[in-house]
Amino acid sequence: MLIKIPKGWEIPEREATPESVYLNRRQWLQAAGFLGAQGLLAAATESKSPYPAKRNPEFAKGDHPITEEWAATGYNNFYEFDPNNKEAVKDKVGAFVTSPWTIEVTGLVNKKKTLDVEELVRTLPLEERVYRFRCVEAWSMTVPWTGFPMSELIKLCDPKPNAKYVRWTTVNRPDQMPGIKQANWYPWPYFEALRLDEAMNPLAMIVTGLYGKPLPKQNGAPIRVITPWKYGYKSAKSIVKIEFTSGQPETFWHKLQPLEYGFYSNVNPHKPHPRWSQAFDKIIPRMERVPTPMYNGYEKWVGGLYKGDPDKI
Repeated sequence: MLIKIPKGWEIPEREATPESVYLNRRQWLQAAGFLGAQGLLAAATESKSPYPAKRNPEFAKGDHPITEEWAATGYNNFYEFDPNNKEAVKDKVGAFVTSPWTIEVTGLVNKKKTLDVEELVRTLPLEERVYRFRCVEAWSMTVPWTGFPMSELIKLCDPKPNAKYVRWTTVNRPDQMPGIKQANWYPWPYFEALRLDEAMNPLAMIVTGLYGKPLPKQNGAPIRVITPWKYGYKSAKSIVKIEFTSGQPETFWHKLQPLEYGFYSNVNPHKPHPRWSQAFDKIIPRMERVPTPMYNGYEKWVGGLYKGDPDKI
């Protein structure tokens, strides 16, 4: 007969916490009185996270495999943090505060207002879309973005009938963004713009997440623009202001180098950059060289916006 002598740390099985209670630990803690109001609020928030969002079947995959997350979050053009080294950006975002975050709506709108980003995420239905992302420097990625159609944000802004353009302004915090001081000759803050019909196109997206999680700081947290048929610099990051105008507004890179960067900046393999070809791009991270398609592969969605006007390509 085998006699088991219990060790000092063992307890009878009948006294062990039931598995169902252990797995539902937050309910157990609440019942035991260990979670205060703040803890319960955090638990509720965690349980209602919108990430990951359901993937839109129309944009469920791209022409190329989805880029590895470490590569898409580790290779970033974000001059406000580092204007010279794309791989260093992720290491310089630690001091950047992204919550709370608001966006000022101004210009030709029926009522000027301030939008709270956390409220937008809670109230607007998020979805995931896999988009090809093409940089003007001739490299590309395929990324699963989470967000909502830009048209939904435009509707909330309630622009007047004479509004023809939308201008984005990004955050300007030199104390949190070391690249601003490092490159103090640039006209900070960063600013970009779209024609209003471009912004209302179903392809245009406001992004709050990436790879099924909230948007990382180095990728433009907490909210940014994505226009996948245009070069990447048109997709402003960390936006704090939306302005509606009747005339075409100036944009950051066009102001600096108008002969190299146009207002429209649509991906066009037939129109080279003054300093390099745009016929091919290199896929990050292995730098596989592939032909660049017209409008970055999205011609059926956006080609009609520019018909009969080649200068806007």
